[in-house]
Amino acid sequence: MFTGIVEELGTVLALDTLEADGRTDSARLTIAGPLVTADATHGASISVNGVCLTVVTHGGGEFTVDVMAQTLALTSLGALRPRDRVNLERAMAADGRFGGHVVQGHVDGVGTIVRRTPGERWEVVEISLPADLAGYVVAQGSITVDGVSLTVAGLADTSFSVSLIPTTLALTTLGTTGVGDPVNLEVDVLAKYVERLLVTRLASPAAQPTPTPAEES
Repeated sequence: MFTGIVEELGTVLALDTLEADGRTDSARLTIAGPLVTADATHGASISVNGVCLTVVTHGGGEFTVDVMAQTLALTSLGALRPRDRVNLERAMAADGRFGGHVVQGHVDGVGTIVRRTPGERWEVVEISLPADLAGYVVAQGSITVDGVSLTVAGLADTSFSVSLIPTTLALTTLGTTGVGDPVNLEVDVLAKYVERLLVTRLASPAAQPTPTPAEES
């Protein structure tokens, strides 16, 4: 589990795709990240632009991860190129400080930067919102954008906006992401669990509690 507090801006060194039957089957991603690799072990989890990935090899301030075809297709990782910067966060330690919100590293969809509006000390960024995610996003709620825990500042039918403070602009990729660029989105997992519970209860009458005699009367 992660918190959406980016620890380091890493640099993509290589994205080597592997093919099977003439189609991309997976990729090996190599990233420079001295901080997140300082205590890395084989099998450790690191969030790369909001995607939870497993460390395969590490050393010399670099690490490699395997990325399956489905992840390449459903996130923005497939568009990465050498020298691109990426947001990195190690999995949260059990005794760590919880600074953001519950982030799983399971991307729900990809949005695009619609507009950037600079302010005196902050910047408002509008991001397109896929229709199937709209029901999980609420004003002043939490959302993860490329692995960064943010608060929804404004909400429209097909987009939402966030206000980025100087620290976020300086220490994450969101400071340089341009209009039209894709970003990985993860909605609040609590909303998804609540929806699943309600759908299951409403769809199955047998799951409803049996009324007591007092309730029947």
